[in-house]
Amino acid sequence: MVQFHIQPDSEIPASTQLFNQIMFAIASRQFPPGHRLPSTRALAMQTGLHRNTISKVYRQLEETGLVAAQAGSGIYVRAQSHSGPPIKSPILEQYPQAYKVVQQSLNELLNQGCSLNQARELFLAEIDWRLRSMAQVLVTVPTDDIGVGKLMVSELEQSLGIPVQLVLMEELSQILNQTPFGTVVTHRWYVREAEAIATPLGVRVIPIDIYDYAQEIQMIKGLPKNSCVGMVSISAGLLRVAEVITHSLRGDELRVMTAQLGDSYKLNAVVRNAQLIISDQASFSAVETAVRAVRDEIIRPPRLFCGQNYIGTQSIHWLKRELGLG
Repeated sequence: MVQFHIQPDSEIPASTQLFNQIMFAIASRQFPPGHRLPSTRALAMQTGLHRNTISKVYRQLEETGLVAAQAGSGIYVRAQSHSGPPIKSPILEQYPQAYKVVQQSLNELLNQGCSLNQARELFLAEIDWRLRSMAQVLVTVPTDDIGVGKLMVSELEQSLGIPVQLVLMEELSQILNQTPFGTVVTHRWYVREAEAIATPLGVRVIPIDIYDYAQEIQMIKGLPKNSCVGMVSISAGLLRVAEVITHSLRGDELRVMTAQLGDSYKLNAVVRNAQLIISDQASFSAVETAVRAVRDEIIRPPRLFCGQNYIGTQSIHWLKRELGLG
């Protein structure tokens, strides 16, 4: 049992002597968390102090947050935890679990042997790297598929709300040597080539997945035999893939005609012959204009379908998270 001793002839006030001794008992875990402090009556008998003086000391201890009074039970040493930071923050109010995530990550680093300063450097280094990565987002594709790069840039700027720059794969090394920071985004088909250029420079590459085109595939499956389906896109690469997929689904049952945005001759042929035209968003207005131009010359205008985004929704969510955009 802890014994408290008061020196009556000391220059240090008796209440301060008792306060410091109880603080020491708590700090040294002689009074561990959950321990009930002696009653004012018992402590008065032990120390010879007036119970009012002891009550004052207990109130001071409560103000420190080390002890807490429980009505009708007594004064108990509080279990000290890190349930929250010392000040309120709007961020914590918005993300109430955020501080727990930080705590868990920090505790894991400390358990691995990191000091607090080392853990702080790790956190700051990661945050700084992500901020620099967010500062410049580059879409890269080979020259022969620049159309799909333009499509990606358009959709990413709309979805992310930040500027996105298109850089040809053949020029990526030069650009990154001039400004070796940022995030490179590319089609999964080109990720290996992009990583070979960017990774040695400490620039990350994030591959994107495309929309699954499930609705378009169902439309193609439902077309009568000998129908003509037209496909219009800004991307020559996308048209090649679409043609191959259509053939794998229907073989020679369908006639497939394609036109890249800007090729008015082929687009005119598509709108005059196709029963169904599938277009990406970048090309759709041009398709509508071409159909209106020949409406009086054809018996039945083609059915038009504008596809959804080229980039898959999950890829957009992933990219936002990686860039710290939510």
